[in-house]
Amino acid sequence: MSSLQAAADYIARTDPVLSPVVVSSGLPELVAHTNYYQELVESIIGQQLSVKAARTIRTRFVNLFDQFPSPEQILTRDSEELRSAGLSRPKVSYIQDLAKHVIDGTLRLDQLDALSNDEIVTTLTAVKGIGEWTVHMFLMFCMGRLDILPIGDLGIRSGVQKLYQLDHLPIPAEVTDIALKNNWHPYESVASWYIWKALDNKPAILE
Repeated sequence: MSSLQAAADYIARTDPVLSPVVVSSGLPELVAHTNYYQELVESIIGQQLSVKAARTIRTRFVNLFDQFPSPEQILTRDSEELRSAGLSRPKVSYIQDLAKHVIDGTLRLDQLDALSNDEIVTTLTAVKGIGEWTVHMFLMFCMGRLDILPIGDLGIRSGVQKLYQLDHLPIPAEVTDIALKNNWHPYESVASWYIWKALDNKPAILE
């Protein structure tokens, strides 16, 4: 049995609210890959943008280099040229800061697999423009960590409000409490995916 199947079965058994969602939705789309650098650059590009807008800017950004650029290639271009792809001035600064961290060895992406979730949050949020929400998405959708609870995600909070019939938008601490009461651990990522799925929702940045 795959780990995702085991996780889905576990959530269906332990949480009666999510159980019918699990049955109707199939396995969660949490497929790990190891292209960490590209994922982080694309995460910065896509912050607070629609999927369509982020895709357009990503394409223009890559076209500046004819391929997805290495950190070294990014730093050969001036900020205005990078902005011509549609990137805001802050996002250009964030991507450049990420490139500098990778080049000078401050950020060792090849060592992330050996770190705990909390250590990865601490490591990546040291880069300008990468906050906890971005790292949570990275942990879930890139590294495939199954025990992430993205309490800062507006979609999760609104989904919890509707599914668990709350009369208010829960604060992050209340989302944590519901996760504990419904025994989501160690598959918080999977429970979160089903909450998004139940509302046809997507991750929504709050940072």
